[in-house]
Amino acid sequence: MIFEKRLADKRLTCVYKNARVEYFDNNSKYIFFSDCHRGDCTPSDEFAKNQNIYLFALEHYYKNGYTYVEVGDGDELWEHSNFKHIRLAHDEVYTELKKFYDDNRLIILYGNHNICLKYKSIVEKNYYKFYDEYNEEEIELFPGIELHEAVVFKHRETGQEILTIHGHQGDIMNDNLWYLNMLTVRYFWKFLHSIGFINPASPVKSAEKIHKIERIYSNWIKKNKIMIICGHTHRPHFPRSDELPYFNDGSCVRASGIQGIEIADGNIALIEWRIRTNSEGVLSISRRILRGPETLENFDLRKNSY
Repeated sequence: MIFEKRLADKRLTCVYKNARVEYFDNNSKYIFFSDCHRGDCTPSDEFAKNQNIYLFALEHYYKNGYTYVEVGDGDELWEHSNFKHIRLAHDEVYTELKKFYDDNRLIILYGNHNICLKYKSIVEKNYYKFYDEYNEEEIELFPGIELHEAVVFKHRETGQEILTIHGHQGDIMNDNLWYLNMLTVRYFWKFLHSIGFINPASPVKSAEKIHKIERIYSNWIKKNKIMIICGHTHRPHFPRSDELPYFNDGSCVRASGIQGIEIADGNIALIEWRIRTNSEGVLSISRRILRGPETLENFDLRKNSY
């Protein structure tokens, strides 16, 4: 535990120092989603069941001027080595994401399940453009896009900082030993995954592992006085008034729907999009607030003690 704590502390400090800086103010709007794990629409593709909810949410955020922030593990590149199959399976999703990109409102971070996107050559090969076999022509997707390990959101007026990372940093099996873990997922757990089994190395499998990650990250927050938004564990978290500002946006693969974190008008909220029936039995997609909204400044450790 002590070794992991020191390792995570070092990793978090390193990614913080090398993070892209995104300046924002109280007029800025962001939606943070992570852990979509978009696959190829086969039984192992957990995202497929929530695709319609996700598309509906994306349309809402695009129309209302939000910047879309994908906090890692958007594409399931451990189970699927060929991005082409993922793009074809979820073509409508990439059409929506391209609208954000073309408006300069798309920020994508890589996580452990798409960590290969830290290599520019792989991003350029798969994300800049694709070949449309039907029309026999190349189509631009995200030309020139840059993916990041971390982004620091910095308020222009108050100077408050928010470190945004996927959350695998310091998790040995998913960080230092990611390649070995990827091989076991691609050639073994992928097939068991399709019938309901979960890789024991995944933080989703173990409540103890989830809580350990949260404790380690909270220690870094307390030491550095910087709030964190992350994913990875698939467990949504919005801190109480007596807790350190560790935020987790959940995932897009839960049976209940998709969770995310919104920042708008200087406030932060944990939200969920889900399918429900009305009194007449008609299915509809709706958004509900799980926690918040609360003023971002309430989580500024430079001004508030915990």
